Amino acid sequence: MAMNLPSGRRGRRAPMAEINVTPLVDVMLVLLIIFMVTAPLLTTGVPVDLPDARAKALEQDAKPIQLSIDRAGKLYLGEEELSEAALPARLRTLRASAGTEPPQVYLRADRALDYGRVMRVMGELNSAGMNRVSLLAVEGGK
Repeated sequence: MAMNLPSGRRGRRAPMAEINVTPLVDVMLVLLIIFMVTAPLLTTGVPVDLPDARAKALEQDAKPIQLSIDRAGKLYLGEEELSEAALPARLRTLRASAGTEPPQVYLRADRALDYGRVMRVMGELNSAGMNRVSLLAVEGGK
């Protein structure tokens, strides 16, 4: 029988064939913690408490209704001028012709208008069952 005996002097150690991964894991965990703490600080420019939302992308099958109020307070449904007294009946007619799903309404109001005037129109929209209202603004805040 043959035996593998170390050749050479006694007391000489053979090279180690395994890697000790414990220090490597310790260093990696410390780096992970450092990155976890500093990453949110790098991405936030202005501290803002954002609301939670589960909104989906808007799907538009039908053309939205355009309701506009100009600086003088005149109401326009599309391009047609409409009196404030005729608005509720006209909105109910549009709501009834829309079916089960209320139509999308784009409300455009001049910035010089009284807030109460815009809220009265929104109240009429709500009472007619049109609760999908988008308030339009100029992009860039001009």
